[in-house]
Amino acid sequence: MKIEVDTGRCCSSGMCAMTAPQVFDQSEDDGTVVLLDPVPAGEDHAAVLEAAEMCPSGAITVVDVPGGVGTAGPRPSADAGEEGR
Repeated sequence: MKIEVDTGRCCSSGMCAMTAPQVFDQSEDDGTVVLLDPVPAGEDHAAVLEAAEMCPSGAITVVDVPGGVGTAGPRPSADAGEEGR
């Protein structure tokens, strides 16, 4: 598993740091996500996937999931489904 974060997209909610504190932290300056371990150990994978799914801004992307069991990443904007209506 490999993780990427987009600090520019992060809204500083802290859900990631609460869900997987061994992998994510928050900046003391602005509260944005700090990636502590971009390639976490297997025992942390479930918590990382949960953190990525819970991220309200979609700032966490799981690039490589063992076994190909889905990925999490940036959510589409609220307007994305409005095109063509």
